[in-house]
Amino acid sequence: MPASDKPPASVLLPAPSGSAAADGFVQRIAQRMRARFWLKAVGITAYMWLFFVAYFHLLRQPNGPVTTMPVTAIDQWVGFVPWALWPYFSLWLYVSLPPGLLASTRELLRYGLWVGGLLIAGLACFRWWPSAVPHLPVHSDFPGYGLLRGVDAAGNACPSLHVASATFSAMWLDHLLRVTRARTPLRLANAFWYGLIVWSTLATKQHVWWDAVAGVALALAFAPLSLPRGQSATGRTI
Repeated sequence: MPASDKPPASVLLPAPSGSAAADGFVQRIAQRMRARFWLKAVGITAYMWLFFVAYFHLLRQPNGPVTTMPVTAIDQWVGFVPWALWPYFSLWLYVSLPPGLLASTRELLRYGLWVGGLLIAGLACFRWWPSAVPHLPVHSDFPGYGLLRGVDAAGNACPSLHVASATFSAMWLDHLLRVTRARTPLRLANAFWYGLIVWSTLATKQHVWWDAVAGVALALAFAPLSLPRGQSATGRTI
């Protein structure tokens, strides 16, 4: 048969079955999770520890008068929902996923520098412009709510670093899901989880609308610039 008469390669090589594609995706995720495992474990733990040390120091010792954030119609519309505590706490698992899926030391260092810049910028806002959510007459016996209100008081409100870090993580996680060729439902699940976290900051009354808006704006100042381009955006280990 002349070369020009041969069928194209796409005809000769059938597409992988759904189960084969799923197995390949799981294998790619597992390889990424195993790569630099101890560096990730130590790095994520150290970042969180350092952040909380600085966060609670500024919370307990504000530098000057504390601005009370205004309540909007959206805050009144989003009522107090005790079970929103669970998506609120899930942030700490959520923000661990993007670095957990990075495959090289260079990627981890790049990610750490950018997310560190975001957190320092937020802490600088708390240092030079202390803010707090207004006192709201809410009470719940829901497990963990009393602990949250006792430990994480109403200060360090704007920008919401809960929202900022969730937004940063959501953009990175969507990028990594595309790199690993995840199916659309997983990317939609990521968006849904992110939306739940943002909503939970209002539903637990830990933040008000303007805190959340400022948190998104802070993340958008860092996340788009932090995302890799070129070869490093294709999933190749560098």
